[in-house]
Amino acid sequence: MTTPGTWRWLAEPQARKGLVITLLVVAVALVGPLLAPHGPTDMVGPVYGAPAGGAWLGYDFLGHDVLSRLLSGGLSVLWMSVAAAVIALAIGTTLGLLAGLSRRRLDQLITWSADVCLAFPDLILVLLIVSMLGRAPWLIVLTVSIAFIPGVIRLARASAVAVAGQEFVEAAQMMGYSRRRILFQEILPNILTPLLVHLGNMLTWGVGMLSGLSFLGYGVAPPTADWGLMINENQAGLLVQPWAVLAPALLIGVFAYGTNILAEGIGRSSARMGEKQP
Repeated sequence: MTTPGTWRWLAEPQARKGLVITLLVVAVALVGPLLAPHGPTDMVGPVYGAPAGGAWLGYDFLGHDVLSRLLSGGLSVLWMSVAAAVIALAIGTTLGLLAGLSRRRLDQLITWSADVCLAFPDLILVLLIVSMLGRAPWLIVLTVSIAFIPGVIRLARASAVAVAGQEFVEAAQMMGYSRRRILFQEILPNILTPLLVHLGNMLTWGVGMLSGLSFLGYGVAPPTADWGLMINENQAGLLVQPWAVLAPALLIGVFAYGTNILAEGIGRSSARMGEKQP
């Protein structure tokens, strides 16, 4: 059951703004394929043809209708970025909480493993794994989430350590509560604010990384419609037909902006609700 405060974050103006922006882009990705005037692989016009009455955004490097590919190419970027961010948040938060409230050896092992992974740049790590194992969508999602997990571990551990020394946690330990209950019922609700903000950051990074992989030729394989792949395919004609590049880049940027301020707005609302608790 939902509590009266479950949807209280909607009172935060920033959260509402982010929600509207995010849902608009999600709607384009979900409903777009049904509204596309042509199939995403149909060659219906001249190469790099200018916008006209039958093609509002012109044609791309093979004569595809840019609008049709734009409406059909958002779903892969969105679901993969959301899945990677959520997986990284779940695994990283769990490991960070364990490190923050564990004995010295387990803490050192988890922290050391995270530090080793952080030594590799995210994009280089993802490119290395994808180039060796292939570019199946599920593998790309797992690889991107692996790149994000160390940062979540560090954030969750630092936040958990700060909360673990407070009186209500010590009282829970004295009452004999299990470690699992202390971690997920006492500590986790009090560190949600930075985690939600970080989730928004990961969505922003995930969209950029996945689009970058497609741009470099390691993402979704052509001729599949994908916003990142569209930028790669049409970069040579940027000065001739810029809409084939600018339109997908704009939607990627808008989605990243919307999810970021949505998560930050929810985090601010959660912090204010926590301050009001007796």
